Amino acid sequence: MKRILILTADAGFGHRSAANAVAAAFHTAYAGECEIQIANPFEDKHLPPFIRDTQSDYDKIVRQMPDFWKLNYQLSDAPIPVAVIESSMIVLFIRAIRTLIRDFKPDVVITTHMMFMAPLDAYITLRKLPIPIITVVTDMTNIHRIWFYQGVDLCLLPTPEAREQAISQGLAPEIARLTGIPVNPTFAIEQRSKAAIRAELGWAPDVLTALVVGSKRIKKLPSVLNVLNHAGFNLQFALVAGGDDELFTQFKRTEWHSATHIYNFTNQMPQFMRAADLIVSKAGGLTTTEAMACGLPMLIVDVTPGQEEGNAAYVVSNQAGEMARNPLDALEILFHWLYRDHSLLEQRARNALALGQPRSAFQVAELSWQAAEVGRSIQPSRLMTIVPRIKELLRTFEISEIEDN
Repeated sequence: MKRILILTADAGFGHRSAANAVAAAFHTAYAGECEIQIANPFEDKHLPPFIRDTQSDYDKIVRQMPDFWKLNYQLSDAPIPVAVIESSMIVLFIRAIRTLIRDFKPDVVITTHMMFMAPLDAYITLRKLPIPIITVVTDMTNIHRIWFYQGVDLCLLPTPEAREQAISQGLAPEIARLTGIPVNPTFAIEQRSKAAIRAELGWAPDVLTALVVGSKRIKKLPSVLNVLNHAGFNLQFALVAGGDDELFTQFKRTEWHSATHIYNFTNQMPQFMRAADLIVSKAGGLTTTEAMACGLPMLIVDVTPGQEEGNAAYVVSNQAGEMARNPLDALEILFHWLYRDHSLLEQRARNALALGQPRSAFQVAELSWQAAEVGRSIQPSRLMTIVPRIKELLRTFEISEIEDN
């Protein structure tokens, strides 16, 4: 029985969704052979409140201060700031890591968030534990260098461009592996036709369908939808507010001029995407990956500054979707996609499908399983160089209990 510990965070949906996808792949591929725990170290009670609150503050900062968020992202994406951040994460999270590893006793640890590699490596190296560390990167290109922590056993990457970036920033080629961002295994398992899925969902089975995915971080969506609602396209809309109650209420109060199906939140996103012909959303790493996994062209209406700009560029450069800077752009793009019997839409769909990796979660599970079977071997030279630095850092901040038995 293998014990799999998956660390994640709840700043946005992507990190948690990737963790859930990997867990589901383990349960499918290794049923009865593994025990899985998904944990969020940000919830540890010993963390300072302002650190625990960074998850809930993420939406607020991105929405209200996007330029500040982008500047912070850019300034921190350099060797010296990253080294400072990693040391800070060791100090902040090593107690939480210690508790999780001691209580669960994992055979492998997978992290879908960039802040946990340094404290994981510090604790596992300090205790000389044979537990491999696997990083699952959840952005597609132009990735922040903090993801490329060199003390991990595997860094699993979403695109060839991301792998090249990882290697250029010091990761060994055998550590930097291409898997795609893990998506729900249902994306690979679901093989029914769009019409059949639509009928089950209560949507018109024979009408072209636009899936619209909102959240608190998509400011431009209402104005884009207002234009599309009055454009006279022969479309039905499936609107998902992403748990944003205010947006959901706005959806419900709008007078729609096309058939419209409205949801505040859904656990059926694989079915929704398989049933749709295009998606209107922001360029989140997981949304982008899920859309590609089922050949869904993206009409991108918003981008979180920093990490999501690379996602949008990847989609656009591979002609799997387009970026709308304003509502008129969205109207023009959709008109071109639907012109001449949807020929451009179908081309965009073929391009998206060529990029998609619907079995990505299974690849992550398989590589992690193999790592768990082999275990981790820490080189003596690394112990001589890393351990004294970790001990000095912990002494400086009066963290003395980590080495206790």
